[in-house]
Amino acid sequence: MFSHQFDCACHKGSKLEYVRLGLILGVMSLAEVRLQEGESIENALRRFKRKVQTEDIIKEVKRHSFYLKPGAKRRVKQALARKRARKKLRKDAD
Repeated sequence: MFSHQFDCACHKGSKLEYVRLGLILGVMSLAEVRLQEGESIENALRRFKRKVQTEDIIKEVKRHSFYLKPGAKRRVKQALARKRARKKLRKDAD
């Protein structure tokens, strides 16, 4: 379904290390974090996880992990629209 790709490399000229994870879903979606010199891998992983979360990569993987029939997809979309409308009404009421 999808594969994970993890690279760690060092550029000789700038001595810049980088960590990259690619989630391949037919269309390649990448989140990349570049390490500054002296930065620990733990800090880079923390920044990387935050970046993956903000770019909604995990949500895309879950969305593409199973097939929804067009009618089911339409019902999900309508349910989300109703939920947003209710939320907006609650927000406007305050």
